[in-house]
Amino acid sequence: MLTSVGAEVVRALADPLRLRIVTLLAREALCTTHLVAETGARQTNLSNHLRVLREAGVVETEPCGRFTYYKVRPEALEALASFFGGLAQSVHNAGNARRPCP
Repeated sequence: MLTSVGAEVVRALADPLRLRIVTLLAREALCTTHLVAETGARQTNLSNHLRVLREAGVVETEPCGRFTYYKVRPEALEALASFFGGLAQSVHNAGNARRPCP
C-alpha cells in the first residue's frame, strides 16, 4: 500500500518542473544557480519547488560555502519504484480476474 509519505512524493513529482529538477539532480548535485541556468525558471520559483521536494523527502541539501547544493535521496525514489513495481506485478498476476457482480 502507498503510504502517506509515498503519496507526498508522488504529489511532489507530479509537477513538470519538479520532475525536471529531480531528473537533473539524479545526474549530479547542483546549486540553485545551476538549476536556474538549466531550467530557465526564476530563482524564487525554483526555491519554492525545492522546498516542496525537500519536505517530501525527495532531495536533501548540502551546504558548500555561500551555496547550497541539492541532491536526490535515492531511497525516496527506490521506495516509490518498489511500490509501483509491485503494483504492476499485481496487474500481471491478476490477468483477466474479475469479481462477479451481485
